[in-house]
Amino acid sequence: MMENSAGRRVVFGVMLSVFLAAMDATVVATAMPMIAVRLGGLAIYAWVFSGYLLASTVSMPLWGWLSDLVGRRPVCLVGLLVFLVGSALAGAAGSMEALVAARMVQGLGAGSILTIGVTIVGDLFTLEKRARLQGYVSGVWGVASLLGPVAGGLLADYVSWRWVFYLNVPLGALGIALIATSLRDAPRGRGRPVIDYAGLALFAVGVTATLLGVGEAGRAPVWWRTAVVLPLGVGVLALAAFVAVERRAREPIVPLWLFGDRLILSAIVTGFLSGMAMFGAISFVPLFVLTVIGTSATHAGLVLAPFVLGWVALSILSARLVFRLGYRALVALGMGFLVLAFLQLTQWSAKLTTGEAMRDVLLAGIGMGLQSVPMLMAVQSGVPHAYLGVATSVTQFFRTVGAVVGLSVMGAVMARQLAARAGMEEALHAVFITGFVVCLVALASALLVPAGTVRELARPDAAGSPGRA
Repeated sequence: MMENSAGRRVVFGVMLSVFLAAMDATVVATAMPMIAVRLGGLAIYAWVFSGYLLASTVSMPLWGWLSDLVGRRPVCLVGLLVFLVGSALAGAAGSMEALVAARMVQGLGAGSILTIGVTIVGDLFTLEKRARLQGYVSGVWGVASLLGPVAGGLLADYVSWRWVFYLNVPLGALGIALIATSLRDAPRGRGRPVIDYAGLALFAVGVTATLLGVGEAGRAPVWWRTAVVLPLGVGVLALAAFVAVERRAREPIVPLWLFGDRLILSAIVTGFLSGMAMFGAISFVPLFVLTVIGTSATHAGLVLAPFVLGWVALSILSARLVFRLGYRALVALGMGFLVLAFLQLTQWSAKLTTGEAMRDVLLAGIGMGLQSVPMLMAVQSGVPHAYLGVATSVTQFFRTVGAVVGLSVMGAVMARQLAARAGMEEALHAVFITGFVVCLVALASALLVPAGTVRELARPDAAGSPGRA
């Protein structure tokens, strides 16, 4: 049992780390124009963003798997250290190529921070305390995502673009100090670690190739291109081999029995679909406001503020409601709000007002907040403690992959409409219709979530069982 003072220091260190990792996903957006002027390299401009996302996504399940084998503390600290090294290298970059490489190092460390942080909370606290704290962690993520573009612009304009990255170093060092001095790992229950090297290599190759192919598919209306088909083919073959290897592995990176557990499967499916709909289509909201309505870039960005605020507020509230309503009711309610939000988005036109746009994205944020924390709690209370890290990271991985797939599919929908000489309003209307259809499927997926109260669905050997801090 952890002392309260030590527990508070660990939670503060986790929240600080999550804040930095989440903010770095968006902080470069407003600083990049100035960085491009200083460093050049416009041909690989997009890789500053996609390299970070790719590295963090691919590494998520790997960090979770390692934390189950060797402990949360060393894996969390190594991940934080990798993130800070990447931050320092990014700040010192003398070319766009060096910046892209540094951002990928950053993303590798962020994959640990964004998964191990919430896993540590699941380790240390009972269901009631964990629910409240996971809501706060989700809130920190939302606030960081909202502040990132603002902070990036201010630092680039009034200090230096390099401090967009350098500022992580002292704050991250504080996070390392708090976690290193306060967190004590419980003994691992799975014996001496056995590293699955073949699975590790096949997973990394398969997911990387697949995400590269999916990303390239969203750049043009025609998917039957070598740049799409080749990486997708490599990815499918590598992942098929990965599954075969995992069936025989003593310590599989992704235990295949997870997909046979209804609670875990429901979290994976709903996370993937909500991520696909939400992050796929919501990314086009500022584009609609900017190009169809004709506002400024700053104004277009502010329209998304209610989305983040709705997500944060309902994440905290849903963590309390879940004990009264159960997982299935909250997930269905959240998906219902997403359907309503996208139904509104399909009605947007050039006559749209700012108030109407903010109202509609607020509905979407409420929908995401209602279902994201309950499903995380369901996973953490539905698996044996020895597999908490990998189960948590796999569900977060599929939500992120859903976002990548959603961006690609909806980007291709827009590109196809524009190639057919449709206007921007018609093209984005098609994007929002696609998101609406995905939301309907996501609403149906709520039926996969088992009925029952939080305590009825919790395993006796899960993290946070009675007797823990």
